[in-house]
Amino acid sequence: MIQITPAIAIHEDEIKFDFIRASGPGGQNVNKVASAVQLRFNVKGSPCIHEDIKRRLISLAGRRVTRHGILIIDARRFRTQEKNRKDAIDRLTEMITSAAEPPKHRVKTRPTISGVERRLESKHRETRKKRSRQFVRSHEE
Repeated sequence: MIQITPAIAIHEDEIKFDFIRASGPGGQNVNKVASAVQLRFNVKGSPCIHEDIKRRLISLAGRRVTRHGILIIDARRFRTQEKNRKDAIDRLTEMITSAAEPPKHRVKTRPTISGVERRLESKHRETRKKRSRQFVRSHEE
């Protein structure tokens, strides 16, 4: 059981790990050891997460979620499999935690009367400045 928030916990059997070869540094072991981790979590099929959180998690994850609702997290930051596995779980936990926070409701505001007047006055100033730059025709033509 992975505890994410006091109200949300995920069963370990809901997460699937695939170990793949990582690119980058590793010396002689780089072509032999599968140290990168690919975590797969079925967001749509998870019974532990509320529907609102699922929707926010899918939109938060973006392209990391397949059309079937499976979240894929690649972890290849470290050289060892265990550190990459922990990194992937930490990133999943962080994503679910941020999706669990409900969005703040926007309160509509109106500009103050003095603010509207200042904006209009600055527009009039710009208009006068640009008018003064225009070519002036003489009456002698």
